[in-house]
Amino acid sequence: MELLIVIIVLALVFDYINGFHDAANSIATIVSTKVLTPFTAVLWAAFFNFVAFFIAKFVIGEFGIANTVSKTVLEEFITLPVILSGLLAAIGWNLFTWWKGIPSSSSHTLIGGFAGAAIAYGGFDAVHLGVVLKIAAFILLAPLIGMAVATILTIAIMHICKRARPHRAECWFRRLQLLSSGLFSIGHGLNDSQKVMGIIAAALFVSGGREESITDIPTWVPLACFTMIALGTMSGGWRIVKTMGTKITKVTPLEGFVAETAGALTLYLTEYLHVPVSTTHTITGAIIGVGAVKRISAVRWGITVNLLWAWIITIPASSLFAAGIYWLIGMWL
Repeated sequence: MELLIVIIVLALVFDYINGFHDAANSIATIVSTKVLTPFTAVLWAAFFNFVAFFIAKFVIGEFGIANTVSKTVLEEFITLPVILSGLLAAIGWNLFTWWKGIPSSSSHTLIGGFAGAAIAYGGFDAVHLGVVLKIAAFILLAPLIGMAVATILTIAIMHICKRARPHRAECWFRRLQLLSSGLFSIGHGLNDSQKVMGIIAAALFVSGGREESITDIPTWVPLACFTMIALGTMSGGWRIVKTMGTKITKVTPLEGFVAETAGALTLYLTEYLHVPVSTTHTITGAIIGVGAVKRISAVRWGITVNLLWAWIITIPASSLFAAGIYWLIGMWL
């Protein structure tokens, strides 16, 4: 019971870290275009992160992404030490990438840690290969979808607004950014909060709880997860905001609106498909899309390539880290 409590606390700590690590995803463009101040922006994003709980609970009526995460590892290989090792590795990697200002994926960090610890325990047969490959595929698919949607939206809006007065159009898009940022924050809450729900559900299951599926978990689990990610978002992640909002490409209010809208649509699609994706990858792809429409040279491709490498190494790095932690924990438990 003590170990279960430790795991639940660590899972919520990870959720909080995920919030401030990924706060940049929701607020980078709205801050860089000076539509909102940083403090107001994080409050705005945190509010919609929490609103996502009510949408998932009462509108969608299920937590499909949480169910996918909980099935990353086969049931017979899920143990409390495996879950604990995965969480410790995910927290460590998230803090390291935040310190370096690298917008890596909290989602893939958590999944990589969970899978890596399970492999250390039961070998490669411990993971559900189909689930892992589907999640890994979206490392590339999520930013590509975000980029494609952003490109199409940018071209369409520029065509529709070609006769609009520049100052009036900018005023409108500054207001519309409030809407698009809120929509993206809802997608962030829906996607990222459910990943920790899946981990807690797995821990409750192996500890002898009666939960047989995600729909059976007590209401306090999703409520706590959505609350923690909202609180984390309120703490901000200013190192990553700088990378996302200014280093990839310079963003105007129109482009900020398009990037956030494209990112939100991509997240809603993956919510429908029950695929846990990275909100970081999604908004980065969308920002690249709006920048490339202006001209290819408007995107700082050197920064983009560095981000791509960070994304690729996240799952294997967190997996190895988790495996090492599992072996160390095995000496004590």
